[in-house]
Amino acid sequence: MSRISTGIMMIIFVFVASPLYATNSHQQENNKKIVLEFYEKAINQMDFEAASVFLGPHYVQHNQRAADGIEGLKSFISYLRDTFPHAHSTIKRVFADGVYVILHVHAVRIPGTRGIAIVDIFKLKDGKIIEHWDVHEDIVDNPANANGMF
Repeated sequence: MSRISTGIMMIIFVFVASPLYATNSHQQENNKKIVLEFYEKAINQMDFEAASVFLGPHYVQHNQRAADGIEGLKSFISYLRDTFPHAHSTIKRVFADGVYVILHVHAVRIPGTRGIAIVDIFKLKDGKIIEHWDVHEDIVDNPANANGMF
């Protein structure tokens, strides 16, 4: 490829492709905000009605302990509210990758306990949450290393 062709390709990238990446970056930041607001309403405030505005028409749940769908989420939030009324989750990190938002969370369901480390993964479509996965691990009293979970 000649220098002129390379130069033309760079110009095309800057003026054509860059706005696509900027839009994607803007959408990822917007997706983060949506998930953070949803998480606060659903998990910390345990308010299904307030959280439900962030859901798409269909919600796929991959947590094995929660029923699928929007009604399953409603039941899970009700369970949290009834069983762990003083629970609180602190989001330590937020990542976005395309249509996915990933949270690294310290959840303490019973005040005074060490809690659990959670990674929540949300998929969004058209600005709405449509799918959720999570993995979690208890924070132990005597870890094998001093690195911490967060």
